[in-house]
Amino acid sequence: MVVRLLLVLAPWLGLAALAFPLKGEAFRTLVADSYKEVRGAPPFLPWLEGAYAQAFGESLDRALKRQRAQGDPLEAARWAFALVKRLLPHFSLEEGYEFAYAALEGKRQCLLQGVLVQGLLQEAGFPAGVYMVWKNPEGRESNLGHAVAVLRLKGRDYLVDPSEPEPFARHQGLFLVTEGGYRFAEPLFGPDGGIRAYRMGGRLLAPDQVAPLPYAFVRSQFYYYRGEQAKGGLWARRKTPEGLARSEAMFRQALALDPRNPLARYALGLLLVREGRPEGKGYLREAYALYRAYGHVPRGPREALGLR
Repeated sequence: MVVRLLLVLAPWLGLAALAFPLKGEAFRTLVADSYKEVRGAPPFLPWLEGAYAQAFGESLDRALKRQRAQGDPLEAARWAFALVKRLLPHFSLEEGYEFAYAALEGKRQCLLQGVLVQGLLQEAGFPAGVYMVWKNPEGRESNLGHAVAVLRLKGRDYLVDPSEPEPFARHQGLFLVTEGGYRFAEPLFGPDGGIRAYRMGGRLLAPDQVAPLPYAFVRSQFYYYRGEQAKGGLWARRKTPEGLARSEAMFRQALALDPRNPLARYALGLLLVREGRPEGKGYLREAYALYRAYGHVPRGPREALGLR
């Protein structure tokens, strides 16, 4: 089933769609994107290796080899969780999505930490990826407001989230991939915290019938956050022409990387409408259509079009 799903998805997922281990080219591209935005940071991987050795008293390579040799994916997930908590102690919505600020100031944010956890797990030989979250463990909904790593085992998925006090989170709504493309889903958890099935409308899908978000989406989402957090940008209290221009540029770059990213399309439409530019409504309608096709329309996109 997994092979068939990947073959069906392959034409639109693109290269390095699901696998971007810590030392791979795709991961390095995410880091390079960040270092274009922030100058003066030490190179990320050497920093990570040095910080790990100082904190844990052994090399990162040796730790990765040990996790691979032990072959215990749940223990490896706990190890990656603890590593992120220890080396990146400062959670920052404003700057924590940049790998450069991780190396400079120990900052992290949900997408960066999720990508780092999945990169560590994949480098250690365990299948992993990233989901977006639209409903937290308490059931509060957001417009894809959080990201989380997922450890993929036979018949079970485990969410690994350094934003939580314990590794295996129980978020109630996830954004992922199925044979039909992106979908909003509600996970069903087993007693051990592993996801045993996903509910989508009236259907139940097994873990091997879904997949993590593709690399194109993940890279796109980093650019979305650059637009979201732009100083003087779309969601700033005090907006400036320069900030709005940066938000627009980042949202457009996010869409260039993945036109199917509904959040980036919605944000760009909202910005253009608020600036009185007529093409904004078109982007909002397109975003609404994407959300609806994926199975859920958050409150913001509905309200932007005057819908309940």
